[in-house]
Amino acid sequence: MTGTMMAQGFRLPEIVEIARREGRVTVEDLSARFDVTAQTIRRDLAELDDAGKLERVHGGAILRSGTVNIGYQERAALNADAKRIIAQTCARQIPQGASVFLAIGTTTEAVARELRRHSGLMVVTNNLNVANILAENPDCQVIVTGGALRRSDGGLTGPLTESAIAQFKVDIAVIGCSALDGSGDVLDYDIHEVGVSRALIAQARRAWLVSDLSKLGRNAPARIASMAALDTVITDRALPEALRGKCAQWQTRLLVAEA
Repeated sequence: MTGTMMAQGFRLPEIVEIARREGRVTVEDLSARFDVTAQTIRRDLAELDDAGKLERVHGGAILRSGTVNIGYQERAALNADAKRIIAQTCARQIPQGASVFLAIGTTTEAVARELRRHSGLMVVTNNLNVANILAENPDCQVIVTGGALRRSDGGLTGPLTESAIAQFKVDIAVIGCSALDGSGDVLDYDIHEVGVSRALIAQARRAWLVSDLSKLGRNAPARIASMAALDTVITDRALPEALRGKCAQWQTRLLVAEA
């Protein structure tokens, strides 16, 4: 085996690990990190794409997506710093004494952690992890919907969940997603979860999306809504210019998270 092949053999698994940790990788960053040319990194990414481990996108690569989401523990660790900053920004926007719906997702769970010091909140959730997190806040009323338990991540979905949501009209609904389309569509893998997210948007005075931009360009088969149906979108980095223009037309507020 040549030295070049050996070096590539060490790089490829590390590139995949970086993508799992951060959601995406860029040619520029990897070139600097491994001290190799951009052309070398492009070859590496092409090989990982051919092997089905990453999916090539403009300027780099993202985790391979499809019809099934990655596991809960992996999602929880993915882009954890970005989720934390997004959650902090989101929590600062939620006033004391508000009624809030927090949906399924590791980013909404991060929001729950940032709400542990809020006072006078009423939080309705279909996420058992959110309920357990906010149980630490004695000044927060927590209401858990019914529904079918998704054991993989503590989510509750199905007709019972949607029926429970219909009993409320909350100030703010905070939802997450699995993927974002360049057209402005918000996507997910689980059709039952999609039904719940749509119900939340309908039963909230304001609907907010929290998502890191590693999800932009990922593919998921089920459509929740267009960003046009949302009041606020909170991300870790600015959306592409074309999508920012659409959001301006839709009067959807964009917030880039700050620590």
